[in-house]
Amino acid sequence: MTEETKKYIHEKLKLVPKLPGSYQMKNKDGIIIYVGKAKNLFNRVKSYFTGTKTGKTAMLVNDIVDFEYIVTSSELESLILEITLIKKYNPKYNILLKDDKSYPYIELTNEKYPRLRVVRNINRKKNKNHLYGPYPNVTAARKTVNMINRIYPLRKCENLKKDLCLYYHIGECLGYCKKKVDQSIQDKMIEEITSFLKGNSSIIENKLKEEMINASNNLNFERALEFKEMLNDIGVTLTKQKIDLNKNYNFDVFGFYQDNNYLSIVTFYIREGLLFGRHTDIYNTIDEVEDELTRYIIEFYEKNNLLPKEIIVPSIINKEVLSNYLNIKVNSPSRGDIKKLIDLACDNAKILLEEKYETIKSDEENRLKAENELKDLLKLEKLERIEAFDNSHLFGTFYVGGMVVFDHFLPNKDLYRKYKIETDAKDDLAAMREVLYRRYYKVLMGEAERCDLLLVDGGENQIRVAKEIISSLNLDIPICGLKKNDKHQTNMLVDSNLNEIPLSKDSNLFLFLTRIQDEVHEYAISYHRNIRQKGTLATLLDMAPGIGEVRRKELLKKFGSLKKLKEASLEEIETVLPHDAAVKFMDYLKSIK
Repeated sequence: MTEETKKYIHEKLKLVPKLPGSYQMKNKDGIIIYVGKAKNLFNRVKSYFTGTKTGKTAMLVNDIVDFEYIVTSSELESLILEITLIKKYNPKYNILLKDDKSYPYIELTNEKYPRLRVVRNINRKKNKNHLYGPYPNVTAARKTVNMINRIYPLRKCENLKKDLCLYYHIGECLGYCKKKVDQSIQDKMIEEITSFLKGNSSIIENKLKEEMINASNNLNFERALEFKEMLNDIGVTLTKQKIDLNKNYNFDVFGFYQDNNYLSIVTFYIREGLLFGRHTDIYNTIDEVEDELTRYIIEFYEKNNLLPKEIIVPSIINKEVLSNYLNIKVNSPSRGDIKKLIDLACDNAKILLEEKYETIKSDEENRLKAENELKDLLKLEKLERIEAFDNSHLFGTFYVGGMVVFDHFLPNKDLYRKYKIETDAKDDLAAMREVLYRRYYKVLMGEAERCDLLLVDGGENQIRVAKEIISSLNLDIPICGLKKNDKHQTNMLVDSNLNEIPLSKDSNLFLFLTRIQDEVHEYAISYHRNIRQKGTLATLLDMAPGIGEVRRKELLKKFGSLKKLKEASLEEIETVLPHDAAVKFMDYLKSIK
């Protein structure tokens, strides 16, 4: 921060009121990089510019050149405003849950013939099925579902088949598609399965023991071993700890521990009086612990999307504000068994942070060294955000592109982007040209933040294409490429002047750059693979220019096959697409052999 900026902020601070509200920190480009809330705006905003700062806070303060604030009438309003602005601007210094996946649940569907499956992304308002969890990891959930499906002949297929399938013939389905199933048998199965998922494992354990003995008596030792392993899964992976609680409903318990600017949080899932599992997170903090925890809990449930009946939080949190925001009961007992659970969660958080602190600290130091090394090699003043690109195709056709974003060498998956190539790309360079133009046109128009380095997976030709696009948009963004040797191993950087810079395989920089390279490569390939797996016609429609999700579904519904599409007249296609899009689509169909 320059002296001029310090003077400007010092004068502006004098005008900040001592009222509740939300504040927004901005960088030199006017982009909001952090959003916070405060009971007293003056005290909170001033605290960023007084005293010595370390870690993530120091990095934030160094980037600030201006700030704004919005006064609210209450602390609840400031919290709502803070969360709204974080969602709108996605500030890079705000805490976001690192895992891009929501937590796994087991779902027992509310259908005529129920199914059991593992699900994510639960919509609690629309979902009418029975949900159990969240499970500590997807492996435990899948093991549970597989085991229950082996024991009970539930319906296995998503849609009823026209004829009896293999599951019926091996005794794992009652043949719902062709046979008349006694409702009482089905009801008894559902009752036992529900009892097990709520924590009563005795019924299924007894069934497994009986099946194991029968298989052993029939000298089918391989099958007997399978049942023994299922029993072990219940005993090790799936068993929940019984705790003496006078609460037989679902609630979550949050505990925390803070040290050296790191905040460790442990969440216990209590289901039907059972300690069902836990979730953990550690991250570098900027704000007061109370605000960090409150924001974390809100983001936790927005990602998880399934609130329990009650949550238990440490006394440091404003229970009334959080309860009003989430619209559930929030409690913080000062004694009793539930208080012991909070203490236990806090103890777990402390142990977790102490165990991982040195590893986290070492990783941060290595990232900082790699960042400084790359800045020196490329002579960059600033290097925080790297955007890397790669393409994928099928035998030179059906190109797609992928972009990954790394902030300080950490993946920012919220900003990853997939690109369906809309031009008739015949090679990687043409595909790269389109992807880069589409990405950086948005930067030019102020719809996306400018990165500090554009990284392409290739040598001189890719660099030239990137320079061409960036120059045509009149942008000033540094460019470099990762070049491979004749053994197809990355061994050097190529800067924007086409100078080759050797990379030592033992350096931190090499490790972090190859991680980015692997990430974008896999991201592009995964996108292409997912498209191909949707089926031939769906794949072709996904690749077609001007065809989005809505038009794709309408074309699939109306024509159903590639043959019918090719036989269709322009007038028929115009019943789904506008004239210009229909003409372009017909040209695309003619190009498909």
